[in-house]
Amino acid sequence: MQDIIVYVLLIIAVAFLLRKFVFKKKGKGGCDNGNCGCG
Repeated sequence: MQDIIVYVLLIIAVAFLLRKFVFKKKGKGGCDNGNCGCG
């Protein structure tokens, strides 16, 4: 039972970090390339 809780916490943490990383990358490179509709 405890293992499941640990796995869920790990998945949430990884997903949060990945989302942060992806958004950072998108904001940096996407806008420069004109792909994210910033201008």
